[in-house]
Amino acid sequence: MQLYQNGDARAFEILLGRYERKIFNYCYRYVRSRELANDLTQETFLRVVKNAKRYSPKAKFTTWLYTIARNQSIDALRRAKHRRHPSLDQPRRGDPEGRTLGEKVAGQSPEGFSTTDAGEIRERVEVAIGALSDEQREVFVMREFQRMPFKEIARVVGVSEGTIKSRMRYALENLRLALADYAAELPGAVDPVPARSRA
Repeated sequence: MQLYQNGDARAFEILLGRYERKIFNYCYRYVRSRELANDLTQETFLRVVKNAKRYSPKAKFTTWLYTIARNQSIDALRRAKHRRHPSLDQPRRGDPEGRTLGEKVAGQSPEGFSTTDAGEIRERVEVAIGALSDEQREVFVMREFQRMPFKEIARVVGVSEGTIKSRMRYALENLRLALADYAAELPGAVDPVPARSRA
């Protein structure tokens, strides 16, 4: 980033190659729309170009970059009239029996986990992540999908590291609760503990 500040255009290409996919994935998890995530990724790097002179090496580049991406994502959700979560009552495309997502999510298969395909599990996990509070979801995404340290997440979000850890703990508890019918059949499973809805 300092090379780019000093006029080396190739340095920006390196930054783009290194972080474009990560920022897209982060934005996609935040707004749950590929088209919007694409726009937000472009806008994030456009902001990097416009504000390059303001960047200070005192802060990690990734912290600065994710702060921009987070602010863009929050603004996009504020502008949206409603979030794009799939309706649980809507029939699923490609399902020959015309079952709704809610019926798939309910985990009513008598054979249980052993017959559950990877696609169904993935859908369940996506729905469970989407049902988390905004605060819990953003921490979970940064930690689990972006592999960011708690300290860096705290800087991006603008709260204490203790608060970030607390939000992560409640996110994991809520996910465990939401996926309890699958988890109960896994080796070493324990009874789910109800989690607080907010940290």
